[in-house]
Amino acid sequence: MTELSRATLLRTVGVGAAGLALAAVGSPSSAEAKPAKEHPNVKLIRDYYAAYARNDLTALRERFFAADIVWTIPGHHPLAGTKRGADEVLAFFAQLARAGFRADPIALAADGDWVIDLHRGWSTQPEGLDILWALAFRIRAGRIVEAVNFAADQHAADAFFWRRYPLAKIPERLETPNGD
Repeated sequence: MTELSRATLLRTVGVGAAGLALAAVGSPSSAEAKPAKEHPNVKLIRDYYAAYARNDLTALRERFFAADIVWTIPGHHPLAGTKRGADEVLAFFAQLARAGFRADPIALAADGDWVIDLHRGWSTQPEGLDILWALAFRIRAGRIVEAVNFAADQHAADAFFWRRYPLAKIPERLETPNGD
């Protein structure tokens, strides 16, 4: 197999996500249907989602995340950006927990070191965001080393995150840590 570059993945994952969505529509039970021998990276991500559903941050850190994990959240909102290292990723997850964020996998597919996931993601505190997401996970030595999120409706995601995580008022935002 030809080595897949990150740039190529980022350019083509939208097409792949659409293909997964079409496959999911054609087979409504695709998330539950498991092949006789599931790819080990698909099992890792399926188990990751189970730990995420339990909000088991210890398991996420110790079993699923590489120490040097890089997690990219798209958009123009307070939680957007690239998180580097397990501490930053877990801090991001703690913020998602404040919004009662949930994820329900629809389809998972593996190719080499990559797993592509299509899932329903929604908020419960407050309700208001319920969209499809695609994630590209890169796996190394049985751990997630990179994840890139793709929202089916980025505008809705941005609006929700701005409502849930507003910036502090300007005077507080402009204060320096040492009071200067």
